[in-house]
Amino acid sequence: MEIRVERAGPGGGTETHQVAVTMRTPGHDYELAAGFLFSEGLVRDWREIHSLTHCTGPDAQEYNVVSVRLRPGASFDPAFLTRNFYTTSSCGVCGKASLEAVEIQGCRSIPRDVGPVLAASMLKGLPDQLRARQELFRRTGGIHAAGVADPTGTFAVVREDVGRHNAVDKAVGHLLLERSLPANDRLLVVSGRTSFEILQKALMAGVPMVAAVGAPSSLAVEVARRFGMTLVGFLGEGGFNVYSGEWRVREDV
Repeated sequence: MEIRVERAGPGGGTETHQVAVTMRTPGHDYELAAGFLFSEGLVRDWREIHSLTHCTGPDAQEYNVVSVRLRPGASFDPAFLTRNFYTTSSCGVCGKASLEAVEIQGCRSIPRDVGPVLAASMLKGLPDQLRARQELFRRTGGIHAAGVADPTGTFAVVREDVGRHNAVDKAVGHLLLERSLPANDRLLVVSGRTSFEILQKALMAGVPMVAAVGAPSSLAVEVARRFGMTLVGFLGEGGFNVYSGEWRVREDV
């Protein structure tokens, strides 16, 4: 799917910018587009988005191009697109090799007193709750999921996609369009491993806690420690590892 941005040009016409191309599982395309733009710092707020539409025509196969029209005065900067935004389902945005290679714009460390504090027993049950809402996984056995839960362990949104990063963008996009960001009282739960990109997307959304069924990358751990986030890996009924922000996890009494 191609993501395009449209905005009013200086001469009164309309400027169109190709922002990204991603291999995605169809469904919740508007959330994917909005979540990608927000998590990459290309839009800062839901108010900047005027409309989202599927493009049709000779240069756009139906439903495989989403156009995001921005309101006048939106923070979108075309110069930011000089970085390569070609994405794939597996690796996220190419070229993000290290913290030094990417400026996480507008992000500050999350204070210790911000975010949910969850019991270990509640955390252990989250993968099963996530799996229970993975309809595509039940049908295919080969799809990722990302869910955003509140302090009680109730999921506000669960989204599936062949790509881990796309699933996160869909969940973040849902919260953005529902005007529920920053989500500083929520946690993000992902079905696979956690990468640098997933931690960045959570941080942009103000989510202070990320829990994953799989392992984190070393860069994901570094992001979590640098910005005061809680990062949990290898989450399951048998236990989990806490790599950062252990103050948001409490032992059961």
